[in-house]
Amino acid sequence: MTDTAGNSLGPGPGASATGDGLSRRRRRRWLRYSALGAAVLAVLAGGAGWAVYAKLSANITADDAAAAELARYERERPTALVRDAQNILLIGSDTRAGEDNGRYGRDLGSERSDTTILLHLAADRRSATAVSLPRDLMVDVPGCRQSDGTRSDPVFAMLNHAFQVGGTACTIRTVEKLTDIRVDHHMVVDFSGFKDMVDAVDGVEVCLREPVDDEAAKLKLPAGKVLLDGEQALGYVRARKTLGDGSDTERMERQQRFLGALVSKVRGNDVLLNPVKLYPVLDAATSSLTTDPELASLRGLYQLVRGLRDIPTEQVQFLTVPRESYVYDSNRDQLVEPAAERLFARLRADRPVAVTRDGHSEDTGKNPGRDGGSDPSPVPTFRGNTAAEHTCE
Repeated sequence: MTDTAGNSLGPGPGASATGDGLSRRRRRRWLRYSALGAAVLAVLAGGAGWAVYAKLSANITADDAAAAELARYERERPTALVRDAQNILLIGSDTRAGEDNGRYGRDLGSERSDTTILLHLAADRRSATAVSLPRDLMVDVPGCRQSDGTRSDPVFAMLNHAFQVGGTACTIRTVEKLTDIRVDHHMVVDFSGFKDMVDAVDGVEVCLREPVDDEAAKLKLPAGKVLLDGEQALGYVRARKTLGDGSDTERMERQQRFLGALVSKVRGNDVLLNPVKLYPVLDAATSSLTTDPELASLRGLYQLVRGLRDIPTEQVQFLTVPRESYVYDSNRDQLVEPAAERLFARLRADRPVAVTRDGHSEDTGKNPGRDGGSDPSPVPTFRGNTAAEHTCE
């Protein structure tokens, strides 16, 4: 039966309902099959997602030995002063072990910390400050457990000696004694991981004032703007003899500028929001990563970095701890005081610092505190750069 417009009104008086009932049963059956199909697709998608999650998590090596060693010395370690602020020690290892790393030299049976960076994340996650610690900095290295089970004697030596004799636990204890800052987490990345990260974002651009030809670093580049692949980037951040004045300080500043450019590249390409682009970055980042057990999974890493997505690049700062030539050996470093302690005190209290390229220390006045009040102490300025500053400027 239909109305004057031809719309169906259902069976008319006395008409059979058999056809309409059959149609309803078919529709219900189709809906059941559709729901079942959707459920199967969801399971399959979830399975694939879980497989990816499991693979990436399995890439990360948990540093259980360091955690156990640090637990033995818990009483001597600094106390965290500000809730939710985080301090992560980033260690670039110059290990020659492994298929991809062998080309950089003979494996001597030990590793050294080629790069050590203390990364401070503000409690409100509005800023991040990465402080480079020179590998040649003369420090007090405590007695540490060595790979053969014996313990080394305490010694006054270069910072990278701590990693060589006692690995990450010894390095963390050394840095904590030096700064009185509690290290909440640590990450160790080797050569291969760094290269793969750069390749995963399709290279990073730098600007060279003059051509580079460094046989030791396997680096030959023209002057001007150059897009570095992973292999070239590794040589660029490690070279000393043919770039600048050859000092470790300038090398660290070059590393800081490069890391800033890498951060900008990741954020500028919407990598974090694009699964197709994000996966190779995560795969590269996790494949050569060793962390404390709490971070040794994608869930752990996500909990750490989820609040970093909203930090403006101009608030991601890189600087080198105030240093000068060691008084007894110009090839070694020592801290410049009281500037270094002032920096450490600001980080301990989760107070802001500022960076400038000319390195002139200045007071930028009072700053708003996290409670909306005012930080009564002036903000010290250190030589450095932000992730917003392009390497070619």
